[in-house]
Amino acid sequence: MRGIDRIIRAISNDGFVSIIVITSRDIAERARVIHGASPVVTAALGRTLSAVSMLGIELKKPGASLTARLNGGGPAGSIIAVSDHEGFVRGYVANPTADLPLNAKGKLDVGGIVGKRGMLSVIRDYGGAEPYSGAVELVSGEVAEDFAAYFVESEQTPAVCALGVLVDRDRTVLAAGGYIVRLLPGASDDIIGLIERNVAETGAVTDVLRDRDAETLMESVMSGLSPRILETNVVGYRCSCSRERVIAAVSGLDGDELDDMKRKGEPIEATCQFCDAVYVFSPDEIM
Repeated sequence: MRGIDRIIRAISNDGFVSIIVITSRDIAERARVIHGASPVVTAALGRTLSAVSMLGIELKKPGASLTARLNGGGPAGSIIAVSDHEGFVRGYVANPTADLPLNAKGKLDVGGIVGKRGMLSVIRDYGGAEPYSGAVELVSGEVAEDFAAYFVESEQTPAVCALGVLVDRDRTVLAAGGYIVRLLPGASDDIIGLIERNVAETGAVTDVLRDRDAETLMESVMSGLSPRILETNVVGYRCSCSRERVIAAVSGLDGDELDDMKRKGEPIEATCQFCDAVYVFSPDEIM
């Protein structure tokens, strides 16, 4: 099934390898349009949204959320992505129009636009209790390698993460997605070697997803392991903002700022940083 963003969760027949696969072309394209992002920023933000969606769907608990922030000191500035427990995501980038020439391989320079002198932080909020947070230093700014390092250092889980966004000449997104493979306790060296060969033979995520679907990508990475699909879910770009939430946020401003707004008596305009929705209301609505 192509044309709809989906996540597939599967496990090897022996129970030693789990995989999550996402197709996210519409998510990346929606983010591009909302933020007016350059091709390289589209690739960086799209990769981040894919990773966060795959992690978010593992939360399970209604109302839970997962937030990832990358700040590597590159021209794009901070990149923030948030997922709910169903894998629906939204994202923000500080400098969406930032751009760089292609790298030495003729590819979009995601590592350069993100930078690698900074951190990747991940926060899981289940509501009520103290959120769980972890952070690692960025490895390359290429996003996939950085999330793989997070799994190893923060979650003590050996993992392979691959992410990709293919941008056309007209700046629209042709294909996007990725996968996360985790090695579970008891995985043998033979299994590890098989996964390494499969990953190498599968190649770039977007080479597969441009013409084929999530199942094809999953089966390629898990070849020889008789994978069993656990669940398939539709995901997408979805913002949780509302007029009520914006009013509540503005009402929390400093008292002097609120008094100044009321004194001027002018309509107040606020824009959501995740979806660019504009809310206009009178000072009386927040007083």
